[in-house]
Amino acid sequence: MTFAHAARRTGLTAVATGLLLVLAGCSAGQQPNTGKTSQQAPQRGLPNSHVHGLTVNEATGKPLLATHDGLFDLSANPAVRIGSGHDLMGFTAGPDHGTLYASGHPEKGSTLPDPLGLMRSTDNGATWEPLSRQGESDFHALTTTRSRIVAFDGALRLSADGKSWQKVPVSFVPAALAGSPGGEVVLATTAEGLQRSADGGSTWTLNRAAPVLRFVAFVGNNDVVGVEPGGAVHQSSDGGGSWVRRGTLQGEVYAIAASAGTGGAVRVWAATSAGLLESADGGVTFRSYSPS
Repeated sequence: MTFAHAARRTGLTAVATGLLLVLAGCSAGQQPNTGKTSQQAPQRGLPNSHVHGLTVNEATGKPLLATHDGLFDLSANPAVRIGSGHDLMGFTAGPDHGTLYASGHPEKGSTLPDPLGLMRSTDNGATWEPLSRQGESDFHALTTTRSRIVAFDGALRLSADGKSWQKVPVSFVPAALAGSPGGEVVLATTAEGLQRSADGGSTWTLNRAAPVLRFVAFVGNNDVVGVEPGGAVHQSSDGGGSWVRRGTLQGEVYAIAASAGTGGAVRVWAATSAGLLESADGGVTFRSYSPS
């Protein structure tokens, strides 16, 4: 193992260790410390200093940022909050446009249980419906596939309907999860490297040939974007099996998203210490996002 490779593993180990500490401390009635993607971010283009997740609506092209104080539409200038101010520690888009899933802690004054368990929105975050595990689970890692929800609250759990869950014994702690919207491939970034499941999270294999990634995001069923703890951007065209180095994100990265661009290109989005950045060439070059 080279020194650079060892350094990348050390960085991701620190992230995973931080996630374990957060999960241990996030019991009912407690507000979480920073963890997963909730690092302190300066107010430079981002509407909130605690970032937990990012997605882009494929139909509208709007980037949505999940934070300590709710969900924000970054296509507005300035960004506007959508719906409640719940602390959305876990956040992901469903396979259907407009469907979102989230977990975390209720906003001050709310009568909802703490933690929130799994919630679903079918109107792009305007309203949320509690589905299950209210008062039990604060899912810090959360994703969906064609047929399942995959979530981590100290244990890896799978659900077909968001209400009943199957616990899957795994030996790793996922810093982030990403699922194929039209298939059953799930990727988990871990301190040991990239874990890959081809059956919706039931079984897992460590991809020792993959770079050590901190964030991953699917575009369609096969294209994946990944970012190392140090900001190096990689792309996979076979569902996370093999990877090609693309470019580098400067500054601290808090969350990423990806969408289909023009001419078959992959569009990459990153919430960073410099604000929201976007790339139209698969992560080779980035520029500041400017709402139209």
